[in-house]
Amino acid sequence: MDQHDNVCVCFKVSLHKLTTFMEREQPAVPSQLSQCLQAGTGCGWCVPFLCRLHAQHAAGQQPDLSVSPEDYVARRAAYKSAGKIHQGDEATDAAGWTRG
Repeated sequence: MDQHDNVCVCFKVSLHKLTTFMEREQPAVPSQLSQCLQAGTGCGWCVPFLCRLHAQHAAGQQPDLSVSPEDYVARRAAYKSAGKIHQGDEATDAAGWTRG
């Protein structure tokens, strides 16, 4: 994935924006990435990817997702088509992310 490709498609948050945010803010937990232009608070598709990026950053690695932008967007479309989005659902997962 290129630095200017969107990780959070709902809010158009690019890998570059997330990397810059992590370098500047040093978030303690993955859910704090939502402070970067609301990343991960829309459909929820990107939450596992945000967690992976946070883990890479915490380990001192350059955050990167080894997926093509086309595949990423296609997989997100399939996720949405399968009805994985629950509007109004306020369930919170183990990482502290609110889904809905």
